[in-house]
Amino acid sequence: MKNINYKNLRRRFINNLLGFHFFYPYKKLKIIGVTGTNGKTTTATLLYRIATSLGYRAGLISTVEHIIAGELKIAEGNKPSTSPDLPYLNKLLREIVDKKCQYVFMEVTSIALDQNRTAGIKFTGGIFTNLTQDHLDYHKDMEEYFQAKKKFFKMLSKDAFALTNIDDEYGLKMLEGIQTKKSTYSFPARNASSIANAGGENNSDFQGEIKKLDFNGLELDFNGNQIKSKLLGKFNAYNLLAAWSTCQMLGFDMKNVNKILESIAPPVGRFDHFMSKSGVLVIVDYAHTPDALQKVLLTIEEIKSKEGLPRFDGRGRIISVFGCGGDRDVSKRSKMGRIGVALSDIAIFTSDNPRSEDPNKIIADMAAELTSKDMQKVKRIENRSEAIKEAVKSAQRGDIILCAGKGHEDYQEINGVKSHFNDMEELKKAFSV
Repeated sequence: MKNINYKNLRRRFINNLLGFHFFYPYKKLKIIGVTGTNGKTTTATLLYRIATSLGYRAGLISTVEHIIAGELKIAEGNKPSTSPDLPYLNKLLREIVDKKCQYVFMEVTSIALDQNRTAGIKFTGGIFTNLTQDHLDYHKDMEEYFQAKKKFFKMLSKDAFALTNIDDEYGLKMLEGIQTKKSTYSFPARNASSIANAGGENNSDFQGEIKKLDFNGLELDFNGNQIKSKLLGKFNAYNLLAAWSTCQMLGFDMKNVNKILESIAPPVGRFDHFMSKSGVLVIVDYAHTPDALQKVLLTIEEIKSKEGLPRFDGRGRIISVFGCGGDRDVSKRSKMGRIGVALSDIAIFTSDNPRSEDPNKIIADMAAELTSKDMQKVKRIENRSEAIKEAVKSAQRGDIILCAGKGHEDYQEINGVKSHFNDMEELKKAFSV
């Protein structure tokens, strides 16, 4: 006799009860879930903005905000979590249905999947962006983290679609053994050598090529379509291709989609930037993992010498300001410290959201594996506001300041208390903008 999993039986009962109570709202919607370590917010937001620009009524459930048909329902800092619990999610979907929406674009996190917060929800499709180190304070290792993500694709029905980034080492693994319509996207030219070395071919369904990349944005080729975007960096090229590919599978008018992409600005806190009166380029980004921090800094290095940015000669220094969250994965702290030092001329280690931990202990963890030579590039300033002021004070014309880790967040959590704090506000105040 097979062992009965009473926990799963209880979960199914609760799911059915909630579905019945809210009249099974997900049955009346096309719900697209986006999972992965980085790019979830941008990809989901792009899809929401495209759909609404095409005239569809839609909902967005993201890290930054929950929106129903253009109306802000709840913003980051007030909402329960990126992927809400089942009672709230069903209630939210019911409201989206009542507003006569047709589509919902939502982030789906590994923790939400592990805790069955999306169980019973029928998704039209799922997107996988990438998988790099994060949440290892919750998952015991990368394999467990991967399996939590894969759970999402296993729960998709046979008539749903699964879209994965096969330039990521986990991309094809996500598709193994799942019973659904499978599609892939990639940038073959970027990975031609690694594909050849592996003895394989890149046969992705949706292929992209970066034609131009600078501080004005991106010029891309997606399956022979010429695409322009205000978004910056190679990492956003992937987000754009994921959204564009999804639009194809949803049957959207692609000529209009291509036009719409030209006018869409980045989500709040994702490579937000401005030029100070003194000629310093200032960038705010949510990058809070080793991979995300590395990609942002490499993007800055790659395009800083290219033309197109007013009053910027590209020969300046990169000054980074970042920290690591308290009560979270300790193992990524030293990695982020090494990356910040390696790719910055000045690295200012500071507080992120220390929560219940001692901020100076977190900063010490970030510096734990640095050499004495590395430390010559490091400044340690516990107070984030003071760290930002020091970056501004140190910057000269042509320099670039990257303030990473908090992005869109408008609070800082210290000893269990959330106080208003926003990187962009602090930077503009320091520059007297």
